[in-house]
Amino acid sequence: MIVSTARTTVFDIDGTLCFDGRTIDRRILTALETCERAGHQLVFASARPVRDLLPVLGGAFPSATLIGGNGSIVSVNGRVRARAAFEAGGLGKLLAEADRFRAGYLADGPWDYTYTGPAEHPILSRVDQGRLARQVALADLPAVVKFLVVDATDMTALAEAGRMLGMTVNHHLDEAIIDFAPGVTNKWEALTSLGIDQYDAFGNDINDVDLLRHARHAVRVGAHSGLDDVAHVSVAAAPEAVADEISKLALVAPAV
Repeated sequence: MIVSTARTTVFDIDGTLCFDGRTIDRRILTALETCERAGHQLVFASARPVRDLLPVLGGAFPSATLIGGNGSIVSVNGRVRARAAFEAGGLGKLLAEADRFRAGYLADGPWDYTYTGPAEHPILSRVDQGRLARQVALADLPAVVKFLVVDATDMTALAEAGRMLGMTVNHHLDEAIIDFAPGVTNKWEALTSLGIDQYDAFGNDINDVDLLRHARHAVRVGAHSGLDDVAHVSVAAAPEAVADEISKLALVAPAV
């Protein structure tokens, strides 16, 4: 559990800080560095596993807490651990549904991964960019913490099947992918498990809805309609606009 008197701000990555799938604009990095120097505690929370967060951050903010897999993996002080994983029975049922709809998928373990989707799928440009992990057979993963379907004969029906199995399901219509997580796992739930209940947050997509709903100050990047009721402020999905909004945080004194 994290105990800190610093003002905490939580940032989604893709579509919030990163707009090309690989890097964060220098203007945003500079704004984040300014906040950190001012005494703010930074947390990065993403659908990506921690393995795929590290190359995007490029070694910056080594003291930041990382939440990956929409809450199923955390890294505190550089120590990565799985905090939620699919139970064998539930995973078997999900795999049966995936087979029924002839799905291709990316299954993440705590570090390594399995991929069965198309070789040309754009998701691969964001997987293991740092060449830190191994692509292995599903049976060789010690646990499955995230299951991402990249194609299927009926994506909507498969998403609903996952919900019926009691899983957390985020169907990203704009990217044509379905993100399955075990149980009620999400970014906000992972934050609270770390003892963080007072924070500001930046997010852009439906998997950020609970994160923004419980934030003291919630910033929507872009215009996703699913965040209409939870965002306090909206900014354009552009590096300069995001950097300007982050810079305002440096003017807010951390708690003492």
